[in-house]
Amino acid sequence: MRIGLVCFSLVAAAGIAHADQELPIFDAHMHYSHDAWTVVPPKEVVEILKKAGVKRAMVSSSNNEGTKMLQDVAPGVIVPELRPYRSRGELSTWAKDPTVLPFLEDMLAKRKYVAIGEFHIYGADADLPNMRGVVQLAKKYGMYLHSHSDADAVVRHFQEDPDAKVLWAHSGFERPEKVREMLRRYPRLTCDLAFLTSHASNGKVAPGWREAFLEFPDRFVVGTDTFTPERWHYVVEHARWSRAWLADLPPDVARKIAYENGDRLFGGAQ
Repeated sequence: MRIGLVCFSLVAAAGIAHADQELPIFDAHMHYSHDAWTVVPPKEVVEILKKAGVKRAMVSSSNNEGTKMLQDVAPGVIVPELRPYRSRGELSTWAKDPTVLPFLEDMLAKRKYVAIGEFHIYGADADLPNMRGVVQLAKKYGMYLHSHSDADAVVRHFQEDPDAKVLWAHSGFERPEKVREMLRRYPRLTCDLAFLTSHASNGKVAPGWREAFLEFPDRFVVGTDTFTPERWHYVVEHARWSRAWLADLPPDVARKIAYENGDRLFGGAQ
């Protein structure tokens, strides 16, 4: 009887591990910029996503042709995001560049996107005309703002448009207590966990972050942040690492953060 129970436990554990490995991922923070196109060609990107178990990925690129290239190869997998940058050098200049808004308007007239971003903006710069214009474009087209910013800039996004939908990149690199404060204050704020490690280690969710995930299970999404070509070779490992700490949460919460929130919030557009 004891041997039978041990065998059953081992089989059950193996089943749980297998289920964990099969947990799908909606990766809400990926880039496929011009310096990645020859290093990791589009078909190779799709194979990486498949191997990683990433069912869908929200992708932006500098310039935006990279996103289109991936859509052409895997339209059901790639969720398009419109980036204000046409090259990497615009990261620190876009907010004051008078050509950015006409460029975005032209792109939106041609193709459908679910979000504008990821863009970088901090503090009072979120009140610059370009950023205000981006907020209004997002409002007009019903899009998310994918904001790599501090809490001050997020507050200014919502001052510009109280009904804005904001995806806070990297959860602002803030402590979980601050993240929870912001989520309580702004019901239309969602946080991505891209390029973060503070929320989990060794397959365990860190204190503070556990409380955040349990309080707001519908408001977090995962992301790899392939901001350099080399990061594409980390996607499989990152998905495996994500499943390990997600398994430390209640199954329904893990499913939401892994893919259900991404599907619900961003998965509607092709």
